[in-house]
Amino acid sequence: MQLIFGISTTKDGNMAISQDQSNKAEVLNNRQAFLAKYDITPQNSTRVIVTYGGNDYCRYREVDNTSLGDGMFNGDGQPADALITKLPGQALFLPLADCIGAAIFDKKQNILMLSHIGRHSLEQFGASASIEYLVQRYEANPADISIWMTGAPGQQHYPLFAFNNRSMKDVVFEQFRSVGILDANINDNPADTSTDPRYYSHSEFLAGRQNDDGRYAVVAMMKP
Repeated sequence: MQLIFGISTTKDGNMAISQDQSNKAEVLNNRQAFLAKYDITPQNSTRVIVTYGGNDYCRYREVDNTSLGDGMFNGDGQPADALITKLPGQALFLPLADCIGAAIFDKKQNILMLSHIGRHSLEQFGASASIEYLVQRYEANPADISIWMTGAPGQQHYPLFAFNNRSMKDVVFEQFRSVGILDANINDNPADTSTDPRYYSHSEFLAGRQNDDGRYAVVAMMKP
């Protein structure tokens, strides 16, 4: 099974529909054009819908062909911090602000998880919890798991106060290693999204250092 993993840039446009939906048509066009680069359609995709305000940032849910298109055209859908699929051809789609998107692929069992890992999640050990969920729920072996990660904001502009001001990537790598993920199986995009103009950053927009408050996106899919 081949894994497709793609990351949009600012050239692909904003990937998140605003609360008032005034940019909905534009965003839907952006999503369709971005996904088409990987021969994926919104109709064959399922969006990871992340919400804040609660106290649990390690919510994981399996999806299948009954979930195709969910969250891709509207804001509706069941919130989760990661989605898991065993269905080849079902793409998992995640818009990002200042967090990490991690495609976690068990190549032996052909199970794919797309996990949203940010500050809130990391404080609940969300990177290691993602792997532990696959181990407990599907009897996955960490040695068989490969991970593809997006960039992340760097330590200078986005220090994690709960982790002695370390960078998000430092903490993510530490948590993955703690549950048996091999460094050789981690494919990292090293971009600092707080300074790299190819990516949107919500925190940089709020700080007045970025003009547009958009979201870039990550997509992952198992292809037979």
